[in-house]
Amino acid sequence: MFISHATRNRLAERVRRLFGGMPRRVQVAALPWRIGTHGKVEIMLITSRDTGRWVLPKGWPEGGEQLFESAEREAVEEAGISGTMSHLEFGRYFYGKVMRSGMERRCEVLVFPMEVGDIASEWREKGQRQRKWFPAAKAADLVREPDLGELIARFGERRHKSAA
Repeated sequence: MFISHATRNRLAERVRRLFGGMPRRVQVAALPWRIGTHGKVEIMLITSRDTGRWVLPKGWPEGGEQLFESAEREAVEEAGISGTMSHLEFGRYFYGKVMRSGMERRCEVLVFPMEVGDIASEWREKGQRQRKWFPAAKAADLVREPDLGELIARFGERRHKSAA
C-alpha cells in the first residue's frame, strides 16, 4: 500500500500534537499557474532569497487578512504576479523553517491556486528572486519538499483534465 508523503506528514503532525509537541506555525502560499502554449499546465516557481532553491511565493498571514488574501499579497510582493486567486486551498504541506535564531519551527503551508493574469516587469523583490514557468511535472521535481512536489503534480494533472 502506497502512503504519500503528505499523508505521512499529516499523521506525524497528529502524533506530535497528541504528545504535546510545539504547535506548528501556519503559512500560506500561492500556486501560480497558466495553460501554456501546448495546452498543458505550467507552474511559476520563484527562487528563495537565502538558498536560491525553487519555491512557491509564500509567507505569514498578516492582520485581518483572509488566508487567500495573504497568499495573493505574497504572490504580488515576491513574484510580481496577480490574477484570479482561489478562495479555497488546494492542499497543504509541512516543512521545517529555520528561524533567525537557528531554531527550526514546524510550518504547515496552505496552498491557494492562482490563475496568473498579469506579470509585472517591476516588483518589490525583483532584485532578490528569479521567477520562471515550468511544466507542472518539472516544477514538482524541482521543489525540495516532497509533499509540495506531490501537490504540484496532482494540481497539474487535475487542472489539465479540466482545461482540456
